[in-house]
Amino acid sequence: MTEKIGIVGAGIVGLAVARELAQSRGAEVTVLEKEGRVGAHQTGHNSGVVHAGIYYPPGSLKARLCREGVALLKAYCAAHALPYEEVGKLVVASTSAERPLLSALAERARANGVPDIAELDGLGLREIEPHAVGVGAIHSPHTAIADFPAVARRLALDVAELGGSVRLSHPVRAIKERPGGVAVLAGRRRFTFDRLVVCGGLSTDTLAKMAGYPGDVRIVPFRGEYYGLNGSARDLVRGLIYPVPDPRYPFLGVHLTRHIDGEVLVGPNAVLAMAYEGYRWRNMRNFGQILSWPGTLRMARTHWRTGIKEVHGSIVKGAFLKAARRYVPALTASDLERTHGGVRAQAVARDGRLVDDFVVDVQGNVVLVRNAPSPAATSSLAIARHIAGIVPALVR
Repeated sequence: MTEKIGIVGAGIVGLAVARELAQSRGAEVTVLEKEGRVGAHQTGHNSGVVHAGIYYPPGSLKARLCREGVALLKAYCAAHALPYEEVGKLVVASTSAERPLLSALAERARANGVPDIAELDGLGLREIEPHAVGVGAIHSPHTAIADFPAVARRLALDVAELGGSVRLSHPVRAIKERPGGVAVLAGRRRFTFDRLVVCGGLSTDTLAKMAGYPGDVRIVPFRGEYYGLNGSARDLVRGLIYPVPDPRYPFLGVHLTRHIDGEVLVGPNAVLAMAYEGYRWRNMRNFGQILSWPGTLRMARTHWRTGIKEVHGSIVKGAFLKAARRYVPALTASDLERTHGGVRAQAVARDGRLVDDFVVDVQGNVVLVRNAPSPAATSSLAIARHIAGIVPALVR
């Protein structure tokens, strides 16, 4: 008998999981999505960067699945004629104090198997990005950009071709685990599955609580705000220009990224949002729920100085411009136009620690993706293989 597996969430990870389970296990898969389109949230609001695996601790799930995911994604895009362009990335040290961090980052990248990593001086980096400045950089020539919403749409077609279904406008209202299976109320329909995989992103906590497994971490949303470069200012950036990241945080700082459509974005900063889908300042819908998690306040007490700096950068355009001009000094205020932003689902532990690695939890017949921030889109096809390997086998 064919096993029936439900997947909650039609972002790029959920759709990749559905495709993998249908393909490798022959399962009958059903994807349940509350929005009227696939990739409506994190998939459709990210930087579009296919990360090479520079940043992640060797041996971590992120490091392994990112490197596997890059290869799978590149081949997938080629097979389906989807945009994929290796524009290259510079991680730039703007002061001599950052040089040791830059060297450590290069060592980490090599340990993770990132190909052709090169360490450059100030003159060398300008050969790659003529308008950038710094005392040194590492260059990852194979870091790429892609159209992740297009990938998600193609994955949804794959699911249908493999006999599965993607049910849009089907918000999950209840989850009840039963002996040997899981009952789900979504929209106005009841579904019965042998197994359920929750790839809920920003809705993870609500869905985990429905399933009876709230867990030891919670999603704290961070809004990322961007400016776009207009007109000829776009020519100041050839590929991707990133700062040396602060090792205390999983965020990468204000950077400049060329998109597959030619747009160049500056950002994001990382501001605590007060709603899980808090794309605007005024949205305070989940204020109480987010602050009720002890980890939120503990995180805020530890990192309040950085938080104030990020809020200032969001409100004051000049602060944002100053951060960008540290790497591309030719930019002016008139070159920047505020554009769309996104919200990152970041897991925070009870002690206030920002959870850095991917976290997938198996509880009975339910598999919960607890934490899948960047580079989840890059890693999506590899994450899908990983999850397919840990979804409990069906015993009849």
